[in-house]
Amino acid sequence: MQRHTADMHADTPPESIHMMDAGQLAIPEVAFFVMRDGGEPVAMGAFKRIGAGHAEIKSMHVLHELRGRGLSRRMLDHLMAEARAAGFTRLSLETGSQAMFLPARALYEKAGFSECPPFEGYWDDPNSVFMTKVLA
Repeated sequence: MQRHTADMHADTPPESIHMMDAGQLAIPEVAFFVMRDGGEPVAMGAFKRIGAGHAEIKSMHVLHELRGRGLSRRMLDHLMAEARAAGFTRLSLETGSQAMFLPARALYEKAGFSECPPFEGYWDDPNSVFMTKVLA
């Protein structure tokens, strides 16, 4: 969580940081998952209920030194499967528009997410890209 927080603050203006900190994630509306390798945390991801049948991916992160091994896709697939199992029919997300977020946006597009307008209290922020996917 510390490394995720540092990454989000490194290249994003404070008013455009929409991540939830650890305390905010510890609520009943959030499902939080940690991927471990030999007991060590290597990735995390969460989704939050934002409406009937609609959830938002929050705080997805894979350690830098382990990227390129398919862990991001495995975490995303897990989040989609868990959201579907929890009865959600739509999954949306907010990610950055900066270059450092290009791999994340490509991952989401490959998984069937497409750009959408701001949702659930977001605004038209030039530092944000909003995406959504219907879960089949």
